[in-house]
Amino acid sequence: MCSARLLGSASPIAYHGFALPLPERALIAALRRRIRPRPAIVTGIGDDCAVLRVPAGHEMLVTTDFSLEGVHFRRDWHPAESVGHRCLARGLSDLAAMGGVPVAVFLSLALPGKVPQRWVDRFFDGLLNLAAEFNVPLAGGDTSQSPDGILADIMVVGSVPKGKAILRSGARAGDRIYVTGGLGESAAALEALRAGRKIKAAGYPRHFHPQPRIGIGQFLRRRGLASAMIDLSDGLSTDLCHLCEESGVGAEIQSAFVPRALVGKPARAVALDVALHGGEDYELLFTSAKQVPSKIAGVSVSEIGRMVRGSKMVLVDESGARKRLRPEGWEHFRR
Repeated sequence: MCSARLLGSASPIAYHGFALPLPERALIAALRRRIRPRPAIVTGIGDDCAVLRVPAGHEMLVTTDFSLEGVHFRRDWHPAESVGHRCLARGLSDLAAMGGVPVAVFLSLALPGKVPQRWVDRFFDGLLNLAAEFNVPLAGGDTSQSPDGILADIMVVGSVPKGKAILRSGARAGDRIYVTGGLGESAAALEALRAGRKIKAAGYPRHFHPQPRIGIGQFLRRRGLASAMIDLSDGLSTDLCHLCEESGVGAEIQSAFVPRALVGKPARAVALDVALHGGEDYELLFTSAKQVPSKIAGVSVSEIGRMVRGSKMVLVDESGARKRLRPEGWEHFRR
């Protein structure tokens, strides 16, 4: 795509006579028409690299995430707008977990020759609408023809005051464990889709249109509340394990305190196992030795346990019985 910058009208791009994806140069030209100047971008489309401006006294954050057809989405399950939204939400959620401020987005997109241009338009509508919500420009990337399936690789660049990034490695024994929102809604949506049930995106917003907790991450960083943090993309049990490994401590979780999402009509809480191991809710899991508000930016915050000495994760039920909590969320290449 060469370096690019974007964000303008959220209206669809109008193309006449194109059922299949536009040729690369035409697609880039169409995207450029949706661009307006942004102070964070010194140089955008037209050069081999973008030139970014990072605020003085800040450090740069960079994250990348694949969205692969057949792995992260299916066209018969997910509307194109949802695919574009989810693609960017993955990267923004990583930034939220560091307490960062979005600066720019880069997208590498590979499309099979038979994908309708209308699908591509709607994909960009979903991605750019979310980008506009967080005031972050699409500043470049690449386009290519894929032999089989859609591949979207998002890179998000952010900034954070020097030395203030919230890492996974800062938790200490005695810190309390917190999680935002409710867990398991996205996994419940996948469970329904796999069972062949038709579900509406409005009923499962955490799956089809997850909201990155950028504002919450920045609040925690500014107030110095989080000692360690990670976003919940692979499931609470697996992401908590990552945090424990990086911090060199164990964890004790109270099962009764794990906030379970409400789904369906009438609404009912998802099973505990779904809340523990289901992924892609993109909530924040963090630790703190300080008092944390029960709600931040309108989102509930639940205390679910504490960090302990050692390396084991333990789940404590309402009767006080204890059992080993194993990371059973998503993991690529696991047999």
